[in-house]
Amino acid sequence: MKLLTSFLALAALCASVSAEDKNLFNGKDLAGWKGLDFWSVEDGCITGRTTKEKPTKGNTFLVWEGEVADFELTFQYKIVGGNSGVQYRSKLVDAKGFVISGYQGDFEAGKTYSGILYEERGRGILAKRGEKVVIKEGKEANKPKIEVTGSLGKTDEIQAKIKAGDWNEYRVVAKGGHLQHFINGVQTVDVTDETAVGAKKGLLALQLHAGPPMVVQVKDIVLKEIK
Repeated sequence: MKLLTSFLALAALCASVSAEDKNLFNGKDLAGWKGLDFWSVEDGCITGRTTKEKPTKGNTFLVWEGEVADFELTFQYKIVGGNSGVQYRSKLVDAKGFVISGYQGDFEAGKTYSGILYEERGRGILAKRGEKVVIKEGKEANKPKIEVTGSLGKTDEIQAKIKAGDWNEYRVVAKGGHLQHFINGVQTVDVTDETAVGAKKGLLALQLHAGPPMVVQVKDIVLKEIK
């Protein structure tokens, strides 16, 4: 009886933990998301596509209908050509063009930027891959003082864990001013933003970057709010 009681308690705890996870994509359509017609659902994945005949004039985004504050987000991504990223705690600056500003967990088809912390239409690169940084107030709001306080590993070694043209897992953890990115279980940045302009809540979105033709696909998007 005692064993059964313990089992039921454990089952209830697991159900409670699972209930906190929110799947943001139903695998069938873009319900809960809004963006321009570059975005669709292909093979059960959110798909952003530009072509030579149909480029985007500027960076454009597929925006989730809710907001995030303190959270853990995981998803699978695959990218062929170009550059993309996941925006979080961001703002919509152009509703017609679905243009976003704010924190971005970058990922690309290249070998330099996947995993960095970038601030779209803001302070630019806040942490390069492999860096632990503290962001402090600068003389101007968009020119902070960035102190590199440690290393998470060499950028080339982190890049070697990323599968080109194939599926990778991205994880973002944000709690207060502490921001962490992981790709395939490898931490890529660790950031403490101590500035007043560092957003504590805002929109979540996926990026389709201006430039050469590209295809980005995302699936298994799971959000867990941190209380």
